[in-house]
Amino acid sequence: MNAASTRWVQAGLSVLFVLLLAAHTGGWLALAPMQRAEAWLYDTWLRYTAPTGVDDRIAILDIDEASLKSVGRWPWNRATMTALLDQLFDRYGVAAVGFDVVFAEPDTSSGLAALERLGRDELVGNREFQAALRRLSPQLDYDARFAQALAERPVSLGYYFNPAGFGDAHSGALPPPALPATTFDPLAPGLPAPTGYGANLAAFQQMAQGAGFYNMRADEDGTARRMALVSPFGDGYYLSLSASTLRVAFGAEPAVGGVDRVRVLGREYRSPWLEIGGLRMPLDADGHVHVPYRAGAPFPYVSAAGVLAGKAPVAQLENRIVLVGSTAPGLADLRVTPFSSTFPGVEIHAHLIAGMLDGTLRAVPPWARDARTLAVLVPGMVLALVLLRFGPAVGLAATLALLGLLLAAYAAAWSRFLVVPMAAPMLTVFGLYALNTAWGFFAATRSKRQITRLFGQYVPPELAAEMSRDPAHYTMEGQSRDMSVLFSDIRGFTNFSERLPPTELAEVLNAYLSTMTRIVQQHQGTIDKYIGDAIMAFWNAPVDLADHATRAVATALDMQAALPKLNEEFAARGWPEVRIGVGVNTGRMSVGNMGSEFRMSYTVMGDTVNLGSRLEGITKQYAVGILVTQSTVDADPVHAYMKIDVVRVKGKETPVAIYEPLGTKAGLDETVRQAASEFEAAFAAYQQQDWDRAAATFSALSARAPRPLYDIYLERIAHFRAAPPPADWDGVFVYTTK
Repeated sequence: MNAASTRWVQAGLSVLFVLLLAAHTGGWLALAPMQRAEAWLYDTWLRYTAPTGVDDRIAILDIDEASLKSVGRWPWNRATMTALLDQLFDRYGVAAVGFDVVFAEPDTSSGLAALERLGRDELVGNREFQAALRRLSPQLDYDARFAQALAERPVSLGYYFNPAGFGDAHSGALPPPALPATTFDPLAPGLPAPTGYGANLAAFQQMAQGAGFYNMRADEDGTARRMALVSPFGDGYYLSLSASTLRVAFGAEPAVGGVDRVRVLGREYRSPWLEIGGLRMPLDADGHVHVPYRAGAPFPYVSAAGVLAGKAPVAQLENRIVLVGSTAPGLADLRVTPFSSTFPGVEIHAHLIAGMLDGTLRAVPPWARDARTLAVLVPGMVLALVLLRFGPAVGLAATLALLGLLLAAYAAAWSRFLVVPMAAPMLTVFGLYALNTAWGFFAATRSKRQITRLFGQYVPPELAAEMSRDPAHYTMEGQSRDMSVLFSDIRGFTNFSERLPPTELAEVLNAYLSTMTRIVQQHQGTIDKYIGDAIMAFWNAPVDLADHATRAVATALDMQAALPKLNEEFAARGWPEVRIGVGVNTGRMSVGNMGSEFRMSYTVMGDTVNLGSRLEGITKQYAVGILVTQSTVDADPVHAYMKIDVVRVKGKETPVAIYEPLGTKAGLDETVRQAASEFEAAFAAYQQQDWDRAAATFSALSARAPRPLYDIYLERIAHFRAAPPPADWDGVFVYTTK
């Protein structure tokens, strides 16, 4: 190939590269690397420009671990919630309260229903009893007391919408729409509309001044950058929890919305807006805004236990908007944000409220797509001509100049609280220079060393060595694939840790984590992270493992099997006994190197991962050591399982079958197999509401070999005999807390 031909090929590749990125910015082609680059640029810019300092307008009332230890496990009864509200308004003088929880079920913990039933009994229902019952009823009707505590107070309740495709179940009562359905015509932000919801009891909603949905949106990489302020449903638009809480803080005046129109170069662009208490917030075309995160710790966290006891400092709450949420393990709604991979969801609402008060909410202007496409085409073609005509030296100067101009444009838009994604234009400029100066030539020679260095901290050394022999087959970039994930955690670790001095606690954790890590690596698992005493690991990345589900379950069984010997060693040293719960789930996950410029982590994200974590958390509910899902059972032909339950987790309508692994099919004891078969038969009878047959089998099993699991079902059956489930009960156990 002669020089002229080479230059034509170079020009053709450059033009093709520019047109490819223009197709991405124009919306005709979705390029995942460009989307990740846009997210990285946004996150980096946000971290460097985020304001600091403490915000004295908002506080977070934290149902933390200390509160659970003091008051009792969640959910608390409504008498406690009434006392909490009374303390907040009467003692601490808060400006408004927003609940990042939903009160979906009646509270029967006072026993009032039982007393009323006794009052109808001829043998008990005498005049003295009836008179005493009338006197006590107002105090024992916890729901009525809580509803009264809501009355005429600036309180916004929380609820959730079921996104389209996640079921159309309706529970509780929604507030009236905040805006008519025609508010944003001809735009339709928020489509497709939700198809269902889980809301508060009607008695509470009628008394509360407002309510808002607390659904949170995550981008494709799992990071919460944008949140909806409005959502369509039924006959109108509803406000988010942050917007609703701000509205009640401003006196519950009606919200206002509309559409702005602007003409640029003869073309009209439309953008929706929302106004609350005289504060106007621009919205993206889909009703979202970019969360204006602040750096550091801008909002004080106040323990709910301290407020109930009247011991919290008044200055931390007085005249503040208070959001009620939780950071307690097992209850915390943790999110990935540009600042943290374990960010409390309730704090995101606080950042949104602060942004609305300050006027710092950011939105993507309607002309952003056209501006980005022009920013790709014009600098791209100019730089391609410069590189062809003058070569890499002059091209480097032109590249730096164009990058500087694009950064300046990005900064100018940012200063006006606009988000105009500019990573694609910047990558066009940078990529053209890299393409024309053959940077790709050097990548291949360095990749073998990088594989061992990058993956060596996650996988066993022998796997890292295998990967280095074929580095092109492995990557740390984000990808979606079928995998298995494992979560394990020491039960009662708080009490466990309080019994040991710090030096001995460190020795215990090191010994425990070392033992469990060896087991994970023996089964070729990848250690994701240690979270205190918890271990997170996954299989089928970065190395392909067709039997990843089998390996994950074998790891869980071996971890439990290693505990007796480990506890013998601990007992010899006077250390407490260790018991663990393990959850395993299999399915589609996003895996890759994620994090910030300060720290990256090769990790997995997605609903499948979240469900695996939930499984570990509910092992204690069933007093079992390991729980897996149906997808893991289907992918594992080696092990035998016993079906434990079918559950519906918070915010999701699709039931999930959960199983306890019993061991390998080949080595399973016949007694264990028979007990599992009888249990599953009893469970089937339980789902069919054949209480007598189910109870008889559970009782027989318990008599032969007692297990708390049998007692759990016997207690459920006793409950349903006294209070039969509704006619449409599907036999699914519903977890209503996060």
